[in-house]
Amino acid sequence: MKTVYAILYCIIWPFFNLFHPCKAIHRERLPQGGAILCPNHTRMSDPFFVVFALGLGVRPQCMAKAELGRVPVIGWLLGKAGVFYVDRGKADVGAVKRSLKCLKDGDKLIMFPEGTRHADGELSEAKTGAAMFSVRAGVPIVPMYIPARKKWFGRTPVVFGEPFYPKTASKKGTAEEYEAISKELTERIAALEAETR
Repeated sequence: MKTVYAILYCIIWPFFNLFHPCKAIHRERLPQGGAILCPNHTRMSDPFFVVFALGLGVRPQCMAKAELGRVPVIGWLLGKAGVFYVDRGKADVGAVKRSLKCLKDGDKLIMFPEGTRHADGELSEAKTGAAMFSVRAGVPIVPMYIPARKKWFGRTPVVFGEPFYPKTASKKGTAEEYEAISKELTERIAALEAETR
């Protein structure tokens, strides 16, 4: 998997960097070990901005909708590169287990907490998945911000926020606590927009 990821990175990066170079802001905030990276989501290209802002030295795993995995060739290649698919309409136990194992193994997991794209750039409230995984795995959440407007041939900023550990009364957390954490995550992502100026 690491080899396929490196090959795809080296093939795609020169072309992507030519048309849509990105500028990582505060990448030093990225913690060591397992963490959930939570960017806002406005374009299909957002995962590439996150990956290239991280650099080749960090090989994240990424949760994506099951429909993407059914695309011939592309779905297979992405799967080999660390993307795994979740059926959003069902309780996908396999995806949950894979996410928790990824985090407990010390890897980075990319999750778009809004659950879908918002082309207008308006943030919708985060779903509770990232909060649950963070609490269950005992890893921090890293809010991230990517502008809706991507510049052609100009650097698009990708902002890394301060990692934070959600606070819950128990190791499992409650639905109410997950909702509160998700609201805090949305606020933290929105606040990063100011750091792009």
